[in-house]
Amino acid sequence: MRVGTFVLAAQFPGQGQGEALHRAVRSAEVAEESGLDSVWLAEHHFVPYGVCPSAVTLAALLLGRTRRIRVGTAVSVLPNAHPVALGEQAALLHLVSGGRFSLGVGRGGPWVDLEVFGGGLQAYESGFPESLELLLRWLREPRVAAQGERFTFREVPVVPRPDELLEGPGDAPAGGPEVVVACTSPQSVKLAAEHGLPMLLGMHCGDGEKAEMVALWRTHALAAGHDPDEVRAAGHVSAGVAQIGDRRAEAAETLVKAMPGWLKLGLDAHVTVDGRHRAMRDPVAYAELLCGLHPVGPPQLAADRIAATAERTGITRFALLAEGSGDLAATEENVRRLGAEVLPLLG
Repeated sequence: MRVGTFVLAAQFPGQGQGEALHRAVRSAEVAEESGLDSVWLAEHHFVPYGVCPSAVTLAALLLGRTRRIRVGTAVSVLPNAHPVALGEQAALLHLVSGGRFSLGVGRGGPWVDLEVFGGGLQAYESGFPESLELLLRWLREPRVAAQGERFTFREVPVVPRPDELLEGPGDAPAGGPEVVVACTSPQSVKLAAEHGLPMLLGMHCGDGEKAEMVALWRTHALAAGHDPDEVRAAGHVSAGVAQIGDRRAEAAETLVKAMPGWLKLGLDAHVTVDGRHRAMRDPVAYAELLCGLHPVGPPQLAADRIAATAERTGITRFALLAEGSGDLAATEENVRRLGAEVLPLLG
């Protein structure tokens, strides 16, 4: 079982943006100190839901401040980025970190980001497969050219090559950085499966829905000709929430008191690029839903909840949001308890 944290850099009511970013950095540092496996960094633009606008940049900082833990993006929003630029950054971080970087990518949403960064609505609605294919080619081939609908350029060399080993101790493994795809629909599951890429599944999904998506992924991956052993061993990641307390009611109360204010502030700030109406979740109901789906409560309950998800879905990698209290000290304590009291129960 590989348990890590999911870091949103959430700006709770009354907090400054710098405060949210400081909590994000500290929670990642404490995750390494506490023996957790990984840190997954979210990326958002123009909203207090999360104030990290570049997950790959924050990942670079954290890779420099840590020595063991894996750092991944969850996710880098591909329609807002040029796949080659993102591929260059991923290759660089993979090599200089000794292979500790994972690149998570996703479509994002139909937000005003698409207007600001110039991708346009088409990049979100139909351009993701082209961007993903170009990104993967950049991470796997020595020279790349493009002649697609969105990207067209002459052949250029890939520098640095992500599949080359570095000299010295802590060499990065050959093959380039791990790429994970955020999946929220059958279409995105199929796309990830055809490329043999593991999925990142959202914290709003229950075990049943995640199990169905894993089964669908396996079906498409096998149909695409991927090795059955590799299909069975795919390292999908389950996002969730964790709040460790001496009693379940106490842990749930912490989240239900703090999270709705942040959720309302953050979700209401999203603006669609084309003015379409987007119904946002009820903040209190959503916080209560998350408490019911994920490891919220005493250590043994939390461990049992994680183990149950693994058994039902086959997923053994977890990215758990630990900052739901909105408080720095409480977040640090939550991460430490996750490492000291929950991990040993998982074996």
